[in-house]
Amino acid sequence: MITQVSDSLYTQLIRTYEGNLPSSEPHSLDEIRKQAFGRFKSSGFPTVKQEDWKYTNLQPLINQPYTVEDDGSDWKQVLESADIPNLDAYRVVLVNGRYQAELSTVQAVPGLSVMSITDAFDRLCFAKYFSEYADKTDNPFVALNTALFTKGLFVEVGKNHQLDKPIHIVHMASAAQPLFSQGRSLYVMSSGSEAEIVESFVAAPDTAHNLNNFVTEVVVLENAKLQHYWLQTAGAQSNYLTHTEVYQKKHSLYNNYNCTFPGAAFVRNNINVRLGDSEVESHLYGIALTAGNQFVDNHTVVDHLMPHCESYEWYKNITQDTSTAVFNGKIFVREDAQKTNAFQQNNNMLIGEKSAVYTKPQLEIFADDVKCSHGCTIGQFDNQALFYLRARGISEEQARVLLVHAFAFDVTSRFANTAVREYVEHLVEQGLKAG
Repeated sequence: MITQVSDSLYTQLIRTYEGNLPSSEPHSLDEIRKQAFGRFKSSGFPTVKQEDWKYTNLQPLINQPYTVEDDGSDWKQVLESADIPNLDAYRVVLVNGRYQAELSTVQAVPGLSVMSITDAFDRLCFAKYFSEYADKTDNPFVALNTALFTKGLFVEVGKNHQLDKPIHIVHMASAAQPLFSQGRSLYVMSSGSEAEIVESFVAAPDTAHNLNNFVTEVVVLENAKLQHYWLQTAGAQSNYLTHTEVYQKKHSLYNNYNCTFPGAAFVRNNINVRLGDSEVESHLYGIALTAGNQFVDNHTVVDHLMPHCESYEWYKNITQDTSTAVFNGKIFVREDAQKTNAFQQNNNMLIGEKSAVYTKPQLEIFADDVKCSHGCTIGQFDNQALFYLRARGISEEQARVLLVHAFAFDVTSRFANTAVREYVEHLVEQGLKAG
């Protein structure tokens, strides 16, 4: 049942589904879309009455009109703002979710296929993996995305191929009118392949209010390795709902580094990792530095399905001003997942006296031969440590930066890419000054 408060956006989505989707798609995709939209209609937009959305009020976002057609702005200026110093990478650019080949530099890279997701419909791995895992979740925004996406990105790294440089994907928001945008991505790491993907979320300074619903499916096949970075640096006019679904096969490694900084007014990240084979390893690291009235919500699921697997998760939140951070991490150890080693930790530092943190680490174990732990801490800024540093001639501003860097070090020290780690440390310092 769709409530009255969501009709403004919902009515537009109904019209889009009924009249504006491409007519040249495979029949199998038509059926997937139909089933997905049925699921969305039956659930509607989530409300705070649902446990997973208890602290995440969507009504201010969905109770307003949007256009679903995009337009452009000063793309060059936005591209420059997404540059990461000292990062030598292949560049991929998407504007409002639409792949821009002329702005990208991945043409003719051996072992790498990058294209608009609509151009990948006839590829065997698209038919095999698209919606195979993400659409089994109960997230209504995944169903909505599946039903209505018309743009996005497909990336495939070939068998036994190791990319010589990272792939830097720039997600650019650019619109003259309030925009609701949906992008869909499918990343396939073939057996024995290795790659780094760095995703930056940015917005043009003059961009109107925008709400973005992005879904990414990541398949990491046997013996493959993927280092996956997210850098959220968009402006306050931007709002993001993201869902990343990861499925891993035997001897694979997936690392996710999720970083959010002052800017985007609303961020909700869902990250689901399913360890679907034995001897699989996954690491999830997160840093959220918030300011102003910003709201950042990270929900993670690590699902151990098979034995002899390992997962490691560490998220840290630093809240300033009147901002809010939410962390909900769930680890499942299924009955067949004996010999599992799972760790989860969430630490929170409240700098703003009126800021808030809501945290809920969860661990559900159905096997009896496992090693698992989880925990969380919440504390305020250490004024005694600040006084100690200032007494030794360090300015208050620099002392605050040093203390926050020390707090974040457990996470930032795990970054495999030196250029990205240094850039994140710079954004932490910049974000503290902004706060």
